Amino acid sequence: MTSLSSGLQSPPPHSAATHFSQEELQQWQRDGYIIVPRLADEGMMDETRREIRESLSRLSEPIEFEADVQYPGAPESREAEGGRTVRRLKQAHSRGFVFTQWIQHPEIVGRLRDLLGPTIACPLAHHNCVMTKSPRFSSETGWHQDIRYWSFERPELVNVWLALGNEDPINGCLQLIPGTHNQTFSPARLDADLFLRPEIPENRELIQSAVHARLDPGDVLFFHCRTFHAAGANLTSETKHSVVFTYRGADNAPLPGSRSASLPEMLIPHRDE
Repeated sequence: MTSLSSGLQSPPPHSAATHFSQEELQQWQRDGYIIVPRLADEGMMDETRREIRESLSRLSEPIEFEADVQYPGAPESREAEGGRTVRRLKQAHSRGFVFTQWIQHPEIVGRLRDLLGPTIACPLAHHNCVMTKSPRFSSETGWHQDIRYWSFERPELVNVWLALGNEDPINGCLQLIPGTHNQTFSPARLDADLFLRPEIPENRELIQSAVHARLDPGDVLFFHCRTFHAAGANLTSETKHSVVFTYRGADNAPLPGSRSASLPEMLIPHRDE
């Protein structure tokens, strides 16, 4: 398995650039992901960490526990040892104004317009969360596409993943399979939960091409909702926190009556820059 970061030339710290370069857009078309180094500033991250600590100390609902997902390595139930280990703080948008500010951050929005069009929306029914990966009881997530349970007119959405600390293979960083956003997979290659079946030879070969998304604090990973990705367990002694939101173009509405249409969305209209 390959380990690499974006492979792009790093901009100055806290760059004012609000668009992807042509090189980055070509990488998006080819690989289905881009890493932008040091996009978030320390003040914003400190405030975000404070809100996360507050939510975790109070176990403020809605929460997804590791025991709820029953992925490999997770506790068997909420009553078992480690059963109250948090996997996701859901509905992050409602946990503090800093998350609303982040959703509309000019360096995020400008780049998303390059991918999705001039007017974008943030569906609050999907992601809209803080992903936590704790020592000892964090689970492993199999290879999947985020679009698998989403219902939109087109499978064209972008996930924005902010690292609040270092993310590497030891603490369970994301792994991605480049180019899978452009590929079609037969049902036989997926299990009942729409994870890639690793025992199938053609899937094994594909997984060998995966890369680790190594991130430093403030780095942001943009990845296509059809890009296959997975994550390992956290083998360190410190919990890892990441903020994740999903975006769509204004012309790609959620299907009526679906889970994707079950909550309001934040519309981010076009503004002259």
